[in-house]
Amino acid sequence: MGMTDCGDIRQSGLRSKEVVVCSEVTSTRLGLSAAQLQQTGGGFTAQEISQQPAIWQQLAAEFASKETVLRSWLQPLLMLPDLRIIFTGAGTSAYIGQTVVPHLINKLPLAGQRVEAVSTTDLVSHPELYLTPELPTLLVSFGRSGNSPESVAALQVVDALVEQRFHLMISCNADGQLARFAAEQPHCALWLLPDACHDRSFAMTSSFTGMLLATLLLFAPDASALQQAVLLSEQVLQQHQQIRQLAQTPCRRMVFLGAGCLKGIAQEAALKYLELTSGQIGSYFESPLGFRHGPKSLVDAHTQIVLLKSTDPYSQQYDLDLVQELQADGRAQAITVLDVAQWQALLPAATPVSVIADVWTAFPYIVYCQTLAFYKALQLGISPDNPCPGGEVNRVVQGVTIYPLPEPMPNQMPSGQATSTNSGFTAARGNR
Repeated sequence: MGMTDCGDIRQSGLRSKEVVVCSEVTSTRLGLSAAQLQQTGGGFTAQEISQQPAIWQQLAAEFASKETVLRSWLQPLLMLPDLRIIFTGAGTSAYIGQTVVPHLINKLPLAGQRVEAVSTTDLVSHPELYLTPELPTLLVSFGRSGNSPESVAALQVVDALVEQRFHLMISCNADGQLARFAAEQPHCALWLLPDACHDRSFAMTSSFTGMLLATLLLFAPDASALQQAVLLSEQVLQQHQQIRQLAQTPCRRMVFLGAGCLKGIAQEAALKYLELTSGQIGSYFESPLGFRHGPKSLVDAHTQIVLLKSTDPYSQQYDLDLVQELQADGRAQAITVLDVAQWQALLPAATPVSVIADVWTAFPYIVYCQTLAFYKALQLGISPDNPCPGGEVNRVVQGVTIYPLPEPMPNQMPSGQATSTNSGFTAARGNR
């Protein structure tokens, strides 16, 4: 099977529509002046949250020029009857797979194919639990920088243990190790996102939604749903004062609840809140049904809860049941229900609206949660751009040692079949 030259994919794009990446804050963002953003250390984060609807439109426009090349590489793989697709990444990048997989499970072309989300941190530490040598495997790797040690090691682990493997990298950094790996291997393709997706701030915002959208454009496109996601997210950003009011209320715990595709968004929202508050406020995630099975015990008078309501009429019954129960308990400090139907009602009367799948509501929901975390950081006196100045947590993970695979692994291919050797694993050691 012929493989696509990754350089062709990287170089195409609609440069005239690019969102400009600024090196300094020059305008009002999220209701704060340039001077306020400079003073609080939140300029990059505010810009990267605010620019997302424009970024998504740019990304969709660029995809029109990349689509033929990408699909010509991907389509032969989708004809393999037992193809296994693994979406992978570390931290926020891992939650992209957890968000899209429930939406894609029933959308693969052949019945014997399967799609899964497995983080690189799991693949690298326990490869024998997740990889099957005889199954053709497409590893879709997400990475903002493309330099996380586990991201590079996961590629090498799959190459060492899986006989027929392919790699699609979706990344924001042309100089990252994911991009370099793709350029050097014949069984790889790279989709490099616009530079504005390569967040300058600590937390992943534009990069997360950009890579999420890229995945949907390639595997489950829906132009109408995308347009509504853009309009709804713009509506959310216009409500920044209401979001800020919630963040101004002191709390000790924050809970994000979502099910199906929205559980991955709830997990990302909890991480974003934890990161931007530098761990000062405990943040948690669960599904609405799962919350009753123990986690609900954490709710007290200092706990705020945000529930991501499903658009599915059947599923949302469970969401609303829990909301009613929490309200009846009277223990939580605040319960906020995010509901795209309510936001649709605020759009101009002539705007065409329809029910969109939960995976598309992920975009306005996460914009809301990012904005909430941003304002909470300011309320606590923490710089959103650099919430951990002491270096306890880094923008790109450091200090990870990648160990050689044991000899032999329970499911390792016979010697000579792998394209990379165990000694190559040490190349990722300490990389940022």
